[in-house]
Amino acid sequence: MSRFVVITSDADFERRARHAATGLRGTLHVITADYLPPSPEDILRVLTGEIAEVILLGPGLPLEDSIRLASLFDLQFPEISVVVVTESRSEIALPAMRAGVRDLLSPSADAEEIRTMLERASLAAAGRRRGLGSSVESQPTGGRVIAVMSPKGGVGKTTVTTNLAVGLAKVAPMSVVVLDLDLQFGDVASGLNLDPERTLTDAVDGAAVQDSMVLKSYLTMHKAGLYALCAPLNPADADQISGDQVGHLIKQLANEFQFVVVDTAPGLGEHVLATLEVATDVVWVCGMDIPSIRGLRTGLSVLNEVGLLPERRHIVLNFADRRSGLTLQDIESTIGSPVDVVLRRSTAVPFSTNKGVPLLQDGSRDSAAKGLSELVNRFKPSWEERPHKKLHRRVVVQ
Repeated sequence: MSRFVVITSDADFERRARHAATGLRGTLHVITADYLPPSPEDILRVLTGEIAEVILLGPGLPLEDSIRLASLFDLQFPEISVVVVTESRSEIALPAMRAGVRDLLSPSADAEEIRTMLERASLAAAGRRRGLGSSVESQPTGGRVIAVMSPKGGVGKTTVTTNLAVGLAKVAPMSVVVLDLDLQFGDVASGLNLDPERTLTDAVDGAAVQDSMVLKSYLTMHKAGLYALCAPLNPADADQISGDQVGHLIKQLANEFQFVVVDTAPGLGEHVLATLEVATDVVWVCGMDIPSIRGLRTGLSVLNEVGLLPERRHIVLNFADRRSGLTLQDIESTIGSPVDVVLRRSTAVPFSTNKGVPLLQDGSRDSAAKGLSELVNRFKPSWEERPHKKLHRRVVVQ
C-alpha cells in the first residue's frame, strides 16, 4: 500500500487529495501547516516509522521553502518523490527541476488529476528505490531509453524525435528528456526553438559525470514540460566525446527521468552503438525511397547479428505517398518486418519545423500529427497492459 504525505493549510485541497489517495488504495497523512520545518527528518519523524513514497508540498506554503526542502529530500532521501503544488508552474519549473522536484501540480487540480500525479510519482519512487546502491554504470533502473534512428539522413528523424518527446511530456510532465546525439549537425535545439546555455559537451565532463544534480542543471527547459540536452555548438567537439561517455550519460539520465528520447546521428557510428547498448526501445525512421528502405534492411540485419537490437522495435515510415511507385507491402517485404506507423507526406511538417514548434505541441489535426500521436501511444502504460498487444501492430493514418 502506498503512503502519501501532504503539507498544506488548504482544507479543500486536502479533501481532494484524500479522495485521490483512496482511489489508489493508499494512506494519506496530512500535516496542516502554512510553513515548513527546516529538515526532512522533521517531517518523517511524525510518520512514526512509516515510509513515505510521495510528499506534496502545498498549496499555501512559501515556494522558496518548498524548493529548499525538496533539494534536501533529493540529497538525503532520493527514494521519496516530492511534488510542489503551486500556481506559478512556469516560473518555478527550472529551479524545481534543479532541486529534484518530481512534478508540479496546480492547486485547482481535481481528485482524478491528483490521483494520476500520485500514481506517477509513486512509480518514480519505486524506480528510485530499486536503483539505490547501484552504480550508474549498471543498466538503467527506471526510465525507458528510446533511440530514434535512421540509416540515412533527411528522413525526418529529428521531427519524429521532437514530436515524440513533446507527446510523452503530456503523458509524464517534467519526466522526459530529449538528448541530441547528432553531435556534428544536431537540430533538436532548432526543432524545439531552444537557445541552450549548456550542451552535451558540458555534460560528459567535470562534475556532471559524478553528480546528477549538476547534470540536471545543464538541461534546457522547454515550455511543453520536457528537458533537452542539445548537441555541441561546435561540430569539432564531437571528436572529443567517446562512446563510453555517451553510455554513462544516458544511464545517468535514465536514473532520473521516466523517458529518455535520443536523437541519434544517421548510420551506425560509435555513439549510436553506445546508445543501443542501453536502449530499451528503438524507433526506426525511413523514407519512402529505395536507398532508405535498403539501408533500414541492412541496419536491422547487422544489429540483429551483433545482438544490439532492442526487443521493443517501432518502425515508422515517413513521407508516405501513393505516387512514389512503392506500396506498403513492397516495403515490408524488403525489410522483412511490419511497418508500425505510417506518416503521410504533409505540408504542415516543414512549416512546423521552420517555426520550431512540433505538431504535437500546437495541437495540429494534420494527418502527420495523428500518426505521431499513435507513435506516442505505443509508449503509454495502457499499450503495455494490452493482453492482445503486438509490438509491431501497424497504424496507418489516412
